Amino acid sequence: MSVVLAALSSAAMAQPAPATPQLGTIEVQENAPGQNVSTVDRNRLLNEQGPKLDDTLRSMAGVFTRQTAQQPGVAVNIRGFEGQGRVNMMIDGVRQSFRFTGHEAAGFTYIDPMLLAGIDISRGEVTGLGGGGLAGSANFRTLGVDDIVDPGKTVGGLARLSWGSNGVGFQEMLAGGVRIDQFGIAGAISRRNSDNYHDGYGNSVPHSGQDLISGLIKGTWTNGIHSINLGGVFYDNDFAANSYYQTVNNKTFNLGYRYNPGSDLIDLHINARANILNMKYTAGISGAPPYVGRTIQDNGVGFDIANDSRFYLGSWTLLSSNGLEYFHDDVKAHNGGVNPGSGEASTLGVFTNNTFRYGIVDFIAGLRFNRYTIDGKGVLSDSQGAYSVDQDDSSFDPKFTLALNVTPWLQPYVSWGRSMRAPSLQETMLGGDHPGGQTQGFIPNPFLKPEQSQGWEAGVNVNRADLLMPHDSLTMRVNYFNKDVEDYIAARAVGRVFQYQNIPGTTHVSGWEVEANYDAGFAFGGVTFTQIDNDLPTQQPGVGASQYLPDQVYSLNAGFRAFERRLTMGGRFDHVSDGKAATFAGDVAQSGKAYDLVGLYATYKLTENVDLNTRVTNLFDTAYTPFLSTIGTGQGRTFYVSTQVKF
Repeated sequence: MSVVLAALSSAAMAQPAPATPQLGTIEVQENAPGQNVSTVDRNRLLNEQGPKLDDTLRSMAGVFTRQTAQQPGVAVNIRGFEGQGRVNMMIDGVRQSFRFTGHEAAGFTYIDPMLLAGIDISRGEVTGLGGGGLAGSANFRTLGVDDIVDPGKTVGGLARLSWGSNGVGFQEMLAGGVRIDQFGIAGAISRRNSDNYHDGYGNSVPHSGQDLISGLIKGTWTNGIHSINLGGVFYDNDFAANSYYQTVNNKTFNLGYRYNPGSDLIDLHINARANILNMKYTAGISGAPPYVGRTIQDNGVGFDIANDSRFYLGSWTLLSSNGLEYFHDDVKAHNGGVNPGSGEASTLGVFTNNTFRYGIVDFIAGLRFNRYTIDGKGVLSDSQGAYSVDQDDSSFDPKFTLALNVTPWLQPYVSWGRSMRAPSLQETMLGGDHPGGQTQGFIPNPFLKPEQSQGWEAGVNVNRADLLMPHDSLTMRVNYFNKDVEDYIAARAVGRVFQYQNIPGTTHVSGWEVEANYDAGFAFGGVTFTQIDNDLPTQQPGVGASQYLPDQVYSLNAGFRAFERRLTMGGRFDHVSDGKAATFAGDVAQSGKAYDLVGLYATYKLTENVDLNTRVTNLFDTAYTPFLSTIGTGQGRTFYVSTQVKF
């Protein structure tokens, strides 16, 4: 088991041809030249199994999360951009468009880490499937038939059991599947019931537990030319956040068809997708505040069609991917709150990506047409009456990448691209009064313009074998990015009234990212590093949350293997510096204190099908407040023991 991947995300390296999209998942072209993509694999997710994904994602270059002790959802921040669809978060390629307004990130994805097979993070402009955001995408891939039933087997199963101290408790997952001839079916169920944890000060952090049950079912059929995949992922969690006890129920559905006759011209994928999320406030944390019984439901449906082709033009090779994707959200809220009473939003993307290959040169020309519509109605306040919104806009967004395969292991590249983010329903239709009285009001802005960005990136990919000794390997990506955004949308307070507005001028973000892993077999090591500088407008923390990243973040990992590589032991060191933060007054201030965290881990492969894992996080019981934290101090020293059994 590779603990390099279990401790660090692997840098996406250029290969001779783009990866073939897998049916039923969103393919972010990890192997295309010049793409800045990192993947967390199943082994690492197993070894870092815990109630949340924040520690794993925060160790990836250019990636951070909004972290709060009470909120079990994950909110991905890429290069300082988060919330309202700036990062397109997906489960098995299905967009997660649920958002609510509060003292919190404007958008969470609700997924059980126990059910994950991998996470793909794409930084920068995405012109193909999964595009339409501003800073990249995050796709959470769940277990499928092939993850549960080994090749060549008819029946298979997968069981995961873990226990953690400091309030984590037990987590259990059981999956089973059958593959007969051309058919396969698999299912899984997972359970977690965690309590409040203690921080490094020794204090219990209130409402940091959760009561989660989740599951999935997947089915496949193929005759080698035609393939059909279908699946559903189910999530039900009870927790306390934002002054209320809440229940979140999320259902994600996929139906996919692939036609691959073995022709260079045709590799066709058609997917129908749906996501239904319901959030309900069941009781007040203290007393009986207004809006108990409040519900928000987001019904999202969509589809995508894409075809991959390969052409040979003398000494040139052309790889072409063309298609479209569409997604529609219908949002309804009941019993108050500062969200739309009802509204609908749709996004359409039509794209073409073409890789021209000649000798050592790869040139990629991409173009995406984006169009969005927003329709809805709501109430300004109890005394100001109703309003309606009806708007649409579109853009053509190109992206160009030039990569040189100087040697089989060295590839410098440079890219430039544009992207657009449509205003969300929450930004456009903000309205109502602050819970607990009319001390603050919220008003809509039906005249919001979309955010428009353009940026460039330069970097180098290294994938070198036999560097210092036979059979060792070095994979590395170093890159610099520079991005400008026009019409950035942020909340502003005018007296006691809040409204989302387009901020005049140009917003600038730039920085360095490094991902490097070295593996000599008996020993390994790796580093990820992010340094960022930005002048993003302040996001009013009372309507959303500060989105600034720390000035510097780096993660170091090293370890060794023994007993014919059955035993792996190592440690991880994470450093998070201080940085800027938005204040409630709308100003920018220096945020928090820098902190360092140390962890140790060990993995032993008892048999070919049984893995045992132990680890300790925050070894020195450091007292700290996580950067980009809404509520709660960081978790103190915690011990984990887990096992995975395949049968």
